[in-house]
Amino acid sequence: MASVTSLTASVHQRLANALSATLPEAADADPLLRRSDRADFQANGILALAKKAKANPRELATQVVDKVVTGDVIKDVEVSGPGFLNITVTDKAITENLAARAADAEGRLGVPYAENPGTTVIDYAQPNVAKEMHVGHLRSAVIGDSVLKLLEFTGETVIRRHHIGDWGTQFGMLIQYLDEHPHELDHRAAEVTGEEAMSNLDQLYKAARRLFDSDEEFKTRARRRVVDLQAGDPHTVAMWQKFVDESKIYFFSVFEKLDMEIRDPDIVGESGYNDMLAETCRLLEDSGVAVRSEGALCVFFDDVRGPDGNPVPLIVQKSDGGYGYAATDLSAIRDRVFNLKANSIIYVVDARQSLHFKMVFETARRAGWLNDDVKAYQLAFGTVLGKDGKPFKTREGETVRLVDLLDEAIDRASAVVREKAQDLSEVEIAERGAQVGIGAVKYADLSTSASRDYKFDLDQMVSLNGDTSVYLQYAYARIQSILRKAGEVRPAAHPELELTEAERALGLHADQFAENVAEAAREYAPHKMTAYLYQLASLYTSFYDKCPVLKAETPEQVENRLFLCDVTARTLHAGMTLLGIRTPERL
Repeated sequence: MASVTSLTASVHQRLANALSATLPEAADADPLLRRSDRADFQANGILALAKKAKANPRELATQVVDKVVTGDVIKDVEVSGPGFLNITVTDKAITENLAARAADAEGRLGVPYAENPGTTVIDYAQPNVAKEMHVGHLRSAVIGDSVLKLLEFTGETVIRRHHIGDWGTQFGMLIQYLDEHPHELDHRAAEVTGEEAMSNLDQLYKAARRLFDSDEEFKTRARRRVVDLQAGDPHTVAMWQKFVDESKIYFFSVFEKLDMEIRDPDIVGESGYNDMLAETCRLLEDSGVAVRSEGALCVFFDDVRGPDGNPVPLIVQKSDGGYGYAATDLSAIRDRVFNLKANSIIYVVDARQSLHFKMVFETARRAGWLNDDVKAYQLAFGTVLGKDGKPFKTREGETVRLVDLLDEAIDRASAVVREKAQDLSEVEIAERGAQVGIGAVKYADLSTSASRDYKFDLDQMVSLNGDTSVYLQYAYARIQSILRKAGEVRPAAHPELELTEAERALGLHADQFAENVAEAAREYAPHKMTAYLYQLASLYTSFYDKCPVLKAETPEQVENRLFLCDVTARTLHAGMTLLGIRTPERL
């Protein structure tokens, strides 16, 4: 694939050449180029260079301008203020660059692959077996899915891991209850829905909990079951597997509603690392990274202290011989580094677990499992808040079920689609409603920097105005409508034509897609992609208002404006795909 050099990169190179021709010692100097309101680009790098060379910045800027090659890409350079350079590019360069992007046979719009792609393991979407998914599970799934798509698009090998909660003492209670009431998880129909599976699990969990709290003999039997499970007793493990399988029916139904692909082999829960726990502890103890303290195996840190000022250790193995989360997480790191050969491990986990992961990562570094070549990173996310700015709860104070939330988003979006739809059938309205509703929920999440909390406000999310996915989806659908109306007239680039201000602004922004993809992937920051796409849709709206497309003055201008529409639509589609959001052809 021929990747396309962006106009930003072309201008940057020409300025760098002019700088080193003026000041040979400035060969590696950065012109500090950025988009500007005053011209197409502004370069601020000369101020720092002049200071270093003890030269007058305006004079140095004037000398640099004399060395800049103009004509093909750069139309004009002028010195502004104390030594800034204002650069205007040619209309021809804008159209030709977009034409090269449109011609990319791979459909990548000329976006290059990363120079040295590696292998990343991404740990995201981690529901718990036998428990309902709630609004807190939304962010890990949505953020993880988008980061995964961004990295894969840049050429990274990405391995998905869903570290589900499928182990622990509560399973003793559940397994014992199921053993004594063997038909509780039987299915009445051949096809079981996710809702049914969850309802079965929920009822069983409540009944087991009631018995556990009221019957001492059952409590004793349940605790013995935990020991059987950990010892690998075949009958007990088979019962445990029933809970996992039932839960997966439910998980897959929720992820399908979220329009997300979750594959069974990628689900490696806490239980998947059981066989490694003893060895992990032995390696840490033998190397002196962990020490015995009051019978427990602990790792201590100078900078982690409790409210009383005493060190708070990471407990890898409890004094009774049981293993905590730390042993599992450290075993998972060993597996991901040595078996999966990861260069990077990303954990998309709630910010409230930051201290735990800080200690786990530091322990793995001390053990030599993580180092400068193999890094672990917690992509910590904030809390989902209600409109009142408090953690999102139902009126009864319960955590909000994820399924209820998604269904409501789809209902609201369907109402918006129905209101605007002119020629859509009921089936199409339902399909578009799901695409718009789920898109709205994902976009609201992704357009906030992951580390910040955000307010869950469905009215705002499905609004046609403002920074919402619906606004972007309507921009895309509007372009498709124009392209359909054009009939026989095909989009075609005409580099010989002069462009209006609105055309230039749209063209320059569309040309920056590759740089924005690279930045969002490098920083694991989907919100940078949403900001870019919102700006693209806004510039398109402005272009649409000011520049007649099908009624432009000449046939060449009609084709060129259709071409601008087409490139914008392709860019919107590619960017939304990286966010996991659909772009319906009609709305």
